[in-house]
Amino acid sequence: MPHPLKTRVTELLGCDWPILQTGMGWVATPSLVAGACNAGAFGFLAAATIPPDQVALAIQDVKKRTNRPFGVNFLMDAPGADVITEAILREGVRAAGYNRAPNAALIQKLKAGGVVCVPTCGAVKHAVKAEQLGADIIVVQGGEGGGHTGSVPTTLLAAASADAVKVPVVAAGGFKDGRGLVAALAFGAQGVAMGTRFLMTKESPVPDVTLARYLEAEIPDIVVSEALDGLPQRMIHNALSRRLERASALEKLVMAIQNALALRRETGASIPELLRSALAMRRNQKLSNAQMILAANAPILARIAMNDGDPDRGYLPSGTVAGVIDDRPSCEELVARIVTEAEATLARLCR
Repeated sequence: MPHPLKTRVTELLGCDWPILQTGMGWVATPSLVAGACNAGAFGFLAAATIPPDQVALAIQDVKKRTNRPFGVNFLMDAPGADVITEAILREGVRAAGYNRAPNAALIQKLKAGGVVCVPTCGAVKHAVKAEQLGADIIVVQGGEGGGHTGSVPTTLLAAASADAVKVPVVAAGGFKDGRGLVAALAFGAQGVAMGTRFLMTKESPVPDVTLARYLEAEIPDIVVSEALDGLPQRMIHNALSRRLERASALEKLVMAIQNALALRRETGASIPELLRSALAMRRNQKLSNAQMILAANAPILARIAMNDGDPDRGYLPSGTVAGVIDDRPSCEELVARIVTEAEATLARLCR
C-alpha cells in the first residue's frame, strides 16, 4: 500500500515529503533552501530580491550545499525575468515558482526545458487560469498566509481549488505541523507550503533581533493592513505599520519614491525597466495608480527587518501561525517532527 505522505507532489519535485518551503524575499537564501531540501522537504530560492545577473551564482551556491532538487521563485513581471528564466534552465533547476502576472511565453519556455512550473494563487479562478497556462502544481494561499493575502480561509480555498483543477494543489497559509499536513490532505491538497514556519528555523538568515519579534508575537499582533502598498498584507504590527497608518498621502508618496530608488540600486534595474514593470503590474493585477506607485515599499521595507535587523523600521510579513510558534528548530528537526506527527495522526484516525 502506498505511503499516504508520498503524493504526486513528491513525485514531480523529487522530494521525500510533500512539504514546500516558500520563496520569501531576503529569507529564502541558499542556506535555508539547502536546509529544507536536505531535510526531505522542497525549498525555493527567492530570486525576486537578487539582482538577475547574480541569480545563477545563488543557484550554484545552493548546489554546493545540497545535492537534492530545489526551485527558484521569481516575479515574471519584474525586470530581468528573462535572465532568471535562462539561469533556471541553464543550471538545471527542478522547479520555478511565480505568482504576480504570469507570462505565458516564459512558462512555455520553462516547460519546454523540463522545469516543473509552480505558481501561487489566492483565488480559485486564478488557479484555473494557472492550470490553463501550464502549471504542473498550484500552491493556493489562504487568508492566514503572510504578505499579500486574501480573505478566503485556507480550508475553503484548498478544497475548492482541488475540485476545480486537475493538477496537484498544495495548501498554504496556517501550517506548521503534522496535524496540519494531514488536514490539508483531507481537503484534497497533495502537500503544504510553509513560509513563516521555515522563517523561524535555525537555517533562516533572519537576524535574532527580528526573529525575537516573531517568537514574541501572539495572534492578535498579526494583522492585515493596506497601509504598506495599498493591497492587503498580513504582518506583525509594529512601529512602521503604525506610522504608515497615520501617514499622509504625501508622506507615503515620498517614501515610495525613496524605496523605488533603493529597489533600483538593489536589483540593478534601470528606471525605464522599473516603469515598464510597474505598468505591467498595474495592467495584470488591476492596480490603481496609487498602488502601483507604492509597489516598491514591501521589498525594501522587508529588507530593513529581514536583512538589516531593524524590526521597528522594517516590514514584518507573517502568517497568522507565528502567533502559535515559540521555538526555532533546525529544518531537519522540523521536517522530521512534522512527518512523525502526521504518521501518528493518520494512525490514530485509522484506529
